[in-house]
Amino acid sequence: MNQPWRISAMDPDVVEISPPPIASGSRTRKPRQAVISEVIDVEEYEFRNNVADKKNKGKAIQDTSSFDHKPFSHLASEAVPMELDDYAMFQAILNSHNIPTDVEVVMSTQPRSHNIAMVPSLHSGPFKVDNCATSSRLIAAEVISSAQANFLRDFKRFDTVDDFSDHHFASQGKASKQHAKGWVKKVQSDWKILENDLPETIFVRACESRMDFLRAVIIGAEGTPYSDGLFFFDIQFSDTYPSAPPKVHYHAGGLRINPNLYNCGKVCLSLLGTWTGNTRESWIPEESTMLQLLVSIQALILNQKPYFNEPGYEQSKGTESGELVSEAYSENIFILSLKTMVYSMRKPPKHFEEFVRSHYFMRAHDIVKACNAYKNGAPLGSMVKGGVQDVSETSKRGSDKFMAEVACFMKTVVDEFVKLGVKELQEKLKPLTKRSILSG
Repeated sequence: MNQPWRISAMDPDVVEISPPPIASGSRTRKPRQAVISEVIDVEEYEFRNNVADKKNKGKAIQDTSSFDHKPFSHLASEAVPMELDDYAMFQAILNSHNIPTDVEVVMSTQPRSHNIAMVPSLHSGPFKVDNCATSSRLIAAEVISSAQANFLRDFKRFDTVDDFSDHHFASQGKASKQHAKGWVKKVQSDWKILENDLPETIFVRACESRMDFLRAVIIGAEGTPYSDGLFFFDIQFSDTYPSAPPKVHYHAGGLRINPNLYNCGKVCLSLLGTWTGNTRESWIPEESTMLQLLVSIQALILNQKPYFNEPGYEQSKGTESGELVSEAYSENIFILSLKTMVYSMRKPPKHFEEFVRSHYFMRAHDIVKACNAYKNGAPLGSMVKGGVQDVSETSKRGSDKFMAEVACFMKTVVDEFVKLGVKELQEKLKPLTKRSILSG
């Protein structure tokens, strides 16, 4: 029987773990670079990967009460369960990352009561694990961050679900009748188009038991007051679809974030027949599609200058007075967008619960960086992805009212991010002390 441990040639106090034998039928995967993040805890996110058993030489076991199906918040507080032996513990971490089987792990031979930590990179070939005080949490943080990123990567833009009991239009009763073949064919055609052509920032779920229901989420575009926000819409195909456009309800949470999106959930758009427009802007049964509708909401409603969506106001676009009012309006919309983020995190719609948590978990730092910049005077929309300021906008400045409102509401937003597990953001809210000022 081959021994999976071997002494490192470079360091006699270090033991290397060779990967377990590859089971027959396994697929060979290309090495992937893992993303390393800061120390974080995440609530209500389950670790669903199987755990390796040392006695079985890396074979997955289905029921490990000390590890399997525990929320990530438990992992972060308990680190990796000490009930598992060292080999199984690290095998579990590798499994959670889908690390290729040719990767070797180097682990210290110090007593197991010591904490252990991972150096800040995972790659094909040995990576080293050393002793340090906060290492267990770093391992858990690495597992959590990678899992969140993998979840978002694997989350399908279009998929079907079994139930939509919380759908807005479900309260209006069951489907009225057996739909005609033409209706079913058109809806299935829309599904196919959505499956193939949705942009990266729109995700849709259809209901198998209620073909007349859809739910969509649109991610706010960079450079707009809606940046990084999640905006949900419930959609129903009427019995006369496609002769009549779908019905759309916006998850407003009581907030009016746009002239076209009412706090009651009403969506005003000529394509829906809820606003006047010329013939080409209206619903055309032979041509219009669900994809066209969603892209129109994203481009025409959730845009950079929503003030000019108000009827009659577009005439002042480009004028000094019109642009000044537009900037003030967008600043207010940004505050409402932050409130929408909090609303979504506290009450995520069904079938998007983990998507909401993972999205805001991964975007939390950039959102907070933007808020910090705005409360210090950076103009709205000047922060781009990665928390970097657009140098072309540095000559402008946000209003005093906007800076004060961002500073006031930031604590609420950060508190929600901390609940998701981004604990280190608490430090950003701590008031400066004399010592920290001197040390800075």
